[in-house]
Amino acid sequence: MQGRWFVGLSVAYLLALGACSSASKSSTSATDAGPTVEAGKTFPADRCAANKAAGTITYISGYDFAASASIIDVLLAEQRGYFDALCLDVQVQAGIASANYVKVHDNTAQFSSGGSFSELVTASLAGADDLVALAVEGKAANDTLIVKQGAATTLADLRGTTIGVKNTLPASVHAMLIKAGLDEGTDYTTKALDGFNPIEHIALPGIVGFTGFASNEPGQLDRAGVAYTAFAPASQGIPGSFGVLYTNRTFMAQHPTAATDFMRAAMQGLSDAVADPGSASMVAVDFIDNNGNTNNLSPEGEAFRWQTESKTVVDSTPQGEPLGLPDTKLLQGELDAYAAIGVFGSATPKVGELADPSVLQSIYDSGGTIIWPAR
Repeated sequence: MQGRWFVGLSVAYLLALGACSSASKSSTSATDAGPTVEAGKTFPADRCAANKAAGTITYISGYDFAASASIIDVLLAEQRGYFDALCLDVQVQAGIASANYVKVHDNTAQFSSGGSFSELVTASLAGADDLVALAVEGKAANDTLIVKQGAATTLADLRGTTIGVKNTLPASVHAMLIKAGLDEGTDYTTKALDGFNPIEHIALPGIVGFTGFASNEPGQLDRAGVAYTAFAPASQGIPGSFGVLYTNRTFMAQHPTAATDFMRAAMQGLSDAVADPGSASMVAVDFIDNNGNTNNLSPEGEAFRWQTESKTVVDSTPQGEPLGLPDTKLLQGELDAYAAIGVFGSATPKVGELADPSVLQSIYDSGGTIIWPAR
């Protein structure tokens, strides 16, 4: 995702807390409770009452109110009254992904957006083990490796160089370089960078380039007329994900209809955002401006962000699957690839109940259309 999202949890921290298994957890499905929602029919009064009983549902974004997957869909749902239509009282707050996992685990907030499924798994292994992903919107890595123009035409050309990173090397980029036969510390080194300005970073001496997000830094460089070469893990067959909407099992158990209908509204927002990316990004800009725009986000940047991400959301969704549905096979492939390079320390995590496809399966009909009551 698509901004300055995630401060990595160290392997030492993971080992100190231990790997928490979800095998003993009870089912997380929220789809069995409450009167059924039928397309085009009045929203059931009993279900409305149950949703109101959930009280205020707090959603915290993963990075400001950026026009990014698992953020923009919630913003549209809020702006267009989809939550209200399902008797949900939703409070939308701007946040940062790395700080939100514990808040949702503790039920201080009920929903948030994660940078990737592996990021959520890392947080779960570190102790926030009550989390469950209900939507994974991007089913490919959004990371990229940006290299100075002329410095490398293949990944092999990066041997003997230094790569700039925001905090640590993203797992997908790490896996891409390993696939190319390059080991960190032996074939190349990394250097932590200050700030988040790609125009400054690409001019720095001593580094060949830096890591970023396909939906962020390339757009800034393009608008500034700065030439570069980009290597995308997704194009190299490296698995990944972005745009994760997640909650906690406690909230799902206490308010199953509210949890399901929050996702129903959010997926309606996602459908709208994919259908009209330009208008959707301007909704995000309005939220950003009304929140003070503390991160200096621009309309041009948000338009590029969502234009890029919405295309990946659509293109990476397996044929026959609705948008956002967690694909457990793909997610396990992501975990296996990253476990092989030590992203999770000594743990070998399984998808298990860290993702629950049944909630989204219950809100889509057999043709992949969201089941929505009479408007």
